[in-house]
Amino acid sequence: MKSPVFVLRALASIVVVHCTLLGEENDKETPDFGWRNEVIGALNVTQTSFHNWTQGGESTFSWQLYLTGKFVHDQEKYNWSHAGKTSFGKTKVVGTEARKSVDEIRLESVFTYKIGEYVNPYAAVTGETQLATGFDYTVDPRVKVSDFMDPGYFTQSVGVGYIPFAILRTRLGFGLKETITKDFPVPYADDPTTPKVEKTKIEFGLESVIDFRGKLSDNVLLTAKLELFSNLKRFDETDVKWDTIFTNKVSKYMAVNLNVKLFYDKNLSTKRQLKQGLALGVSYTFF
Repeated sequence: MKSPVFVLRALASIVVVHCTLLGEENDKETPDFGWRNEVIGALNVTQTSFHNWTQGGESTFSWQLYLTGKFVHDQEKYNWSHAGKTSFGKTKVVGTEARKSVDEIRLESVFTYKIGEYVNPYAAVTGETQLATGFDYTVDPRVKVSDFMDPGYFTQSVGVGYIPFAILRTRLGFGLKETITKDFPVPYADDPTTPKVEKTKIEFGLESVIDFRGKLSDNVLLTAKLELFSNLKRFDETDVKWDTIFTNKVSKYMAVNLNVKLFYDKNLSTKRQLKQGLALGVSYTFF
């Protein structure tokens, strides 16, 4: 399985290029203790309409709403960071019902106790699910395949964090991952080797997370998060999540967003899954 190797090489290349551009001057900034909060919302809308158009085409309307937030309480002896991401959108083609195009809820809380300048112990909790019902439209009639908290993913981990640069954070530790389901235990939580249908799956293993957030230029922001979870059974059973967002500020309230998400979970598919979205819309920083 080549996905983890590909992801690590790609992310390493991004880090090397960016650190070459920026250097290490960000690490020398004077510490500013207290709360640092940021909430950003974006709305993207696309519409096309055809009437008596001889060249052909279909009328469409799509919208996507993004909301991200980060709340960091930084003190001399500890750092407690909370982050959240919510995205939802639908697309409608004339003659069909509206179908969701993006749907994600993700929350993360990381507590770090400071004992050194670069390496410190941490404890983290993450949760991930979706808002609305998901359908498989490749069959007729459509088939329901997922719902809110079905599946839901939760991970708790403890270990050691390392911050080589202000724009790059990484951590490695022991993790406990729970996958919970209700109506769709297959393929998310059920173990096919047992006669019983399990609605909850619990895995113990190693968790590795790399966070990268930095400006490639005055108007271009790159945010990347690579998550690896291994239950220590086999290398090709390592779960991989890589979420990358390029944000280009066109004006004060307008931005172009390119989001690429790579996902690999052998229990769901033996091949990597890839989702890409490009959108132009209104972006607003609340605080």
